[in-house]
Amino acid sequence: MDLKKSNAPVNTVTYNRNQIDTETGNIYEAISIISKRATQINTDIKKELIEKLDEFATYNDSLEEIFENKEQIEVSKFYERLPKPHALAVQEWLEDRIYHRNTKADSDSI
Repeated sequence: MDLKKSNAPVNTVTYNRNQIDTETGNIYEAISIISKRATQINTDIKKELIEKLDEFATYNDSLEEIFENKEQIEVSKFYERLPKPHALAVQEWLEDRIYHRNTKADSDSI
């Protein structure tokens, strides 16, 4: 997932309800799919951030003053400026980049 190339909005945006539920025909099903994707995105971003911040971790138990690491601050600022996971998920949904299937419909056809 390349977060730098995402064109998801950083601020709150009002979406047309008809655009959201076009794919499924049901707004609740569409929101559920988007919600699950947002959770996946959030997990990926969190994992990536923790890996990057672990590079800067110091493992000493002294009470000495901890100096701020400029690189660590830049990494943190980058992740703070990113669009929120729900905005990324909605953008993916509107661009038809989320694969989904209705398992109930699949089991009925068997």
